[in-house]
Amino acid sequence: MEKWFEEAVFYHMYPLGMTGAPKRNEQEEITHRFGELEEWLLHIVSLGCTAVYIGPLFESVSHGYDTKDYKVVDRRLGDNADFKHFVKTAHDHGIRVVVDGVFNHTGREFFAFQDIQKNREQSPYCSWYKGINFQWDSPYHDGFGYEAWRNCFELVNLNYWEPEVRKYILDVIGFWIDEFDIDGIRLDCADCLEFSFMEEMRRYTDEKKSDFWLMGEVIHGDYSRYISSDKLNSVTNYELHKGLYSGHNDHNYFEIAHTIRREFDQNGGIYKGMKLYSFVDNHDVDRIASKLNIPGHIYPVHTLLFTLPGIPSVYYGSEFGILGKKEQGNDDPLRPAVVLSEMEENPPDPRLLDWIRTLAKIHKEQKALSYGNYQELFLTNRQYAFARILGEEGVLVAVNNDLQEAELCVRVPCYGKTYRSLLSGEEIKEENGVLRIRLNPNESQIAVFK
Repeated sequence: MEKWFEEAVFYHMYPLGMTGAPKRNEQEEITHRFGELEEWLLHIVSLGCTAVYIGPLFESVSHGYDTKDYKVVDRRLGDNADFKHFVKTAHDHGIRVVVDGVFNHTGREFFAFQDIQKNREQSPYCSWYKGINFQWDSPYHDGFGYEAWRNCFELVNLNYWEPEVRKYILDVIGFWIDEFDIDGIRLDCADCLEFSFMEEMRRYTDEKKSDFWLMGEVIHGDYSRYISSDKLNSVTNYELHKGLYSGHNDHNYFEIAHTIRREFDQNGGIYKGMKLYSFVDNHDVDRIASKLNIPGHIYPVHTLLFTLPGIPSVYYGSEFGILGKKEQGNDDPLRPAVVLSEMEENPPDPRLLDWIRTLAKIHKEQKALSYGNYQELFLTNRQYAFARILGEEGVLVAVNNDLQEAELCVRVPCYGKTYRSLLSGEEIKEENGVLRIRLNPNESQIAVFK
């Protein structure tokens, strides 16, 4: 049975950044910023997105990933009632809501860690964390040591071999489903979680909500280890993310085509049949407009994002072409405050928004882009064409990263079909099994055949 997320186009919201919330959570009062976030929902609908991934939302100390309380919305954004209203409003607009699940570690202000600080060896929570050792000391001079995520000692690694930790986190997940009616969770640092816990979580969420989506943040390694009917539904496709920008910067479509062959080819693709989460930028990597050497490449990059196998995602503000690069490890430039009305009036790239809207509309209307098999048709360093085939029909895509016009002689994926451009409406004539497609620099062609 088809699930909503298999056809979804996501919009990624980092709420602490996009609302300009303080970097540190040092306030007693609650600041209600979800109204600002709700203003984005009509824009998200107009863009053609059908789901939002929003987070982190848990009460935290700074950037949102140092959780203080899993059952309270960060006071810099609002309260639980505010987020409940946000989800209902999103649902009323036909938008699913997926939240960030920061379950690998907690912040130092989390109740279990503070109990260890207070009661030391007598604390009932000593087994909740990895590597608690009262013979060592931490960089914070707690009088005990512990395992931290990537040696960032403000992030204390939870121990999932402790049954009480699993029970607690499952209770948290159930709370967010019951209280807010969320539709899925993106698991932060999923590659650090125990597989047996993923299986337990999948059983639990399937019982709570049959179409609940579990997506894991996984950067390196074999993605298929995480995706199955008893673990996660999807993971982040960082391998394709890298190919999408470097394949353009190096004028090397072979890199992208090799990645897709390796991942999704019908003959030997290691992730064949899986739905990975595709993106060109997010809250942890430089904005795509800052990564590309040639600004015009942002158009074929997005064509490939929306038409290659995967679940496409747009990071807030990048649909306007905003810039952002890390500065000596500081992620703040990737997570700026954005005023929607100002961006709509004066976008850095005036054409990009309409192009993404066009791509999202095509993605929604052409089921082959969600379910179709991938078939490579034409490949050089600077031109690339492929088809997504679903039964007796499908979609043909061609892109050009060159600085000059190109003519592609593309073999037809299926004989005896009519090929019509979804961009111009014109028919593309077949000559002896070949389609001649002319593309300007950075231009794309998308055609339906049936």
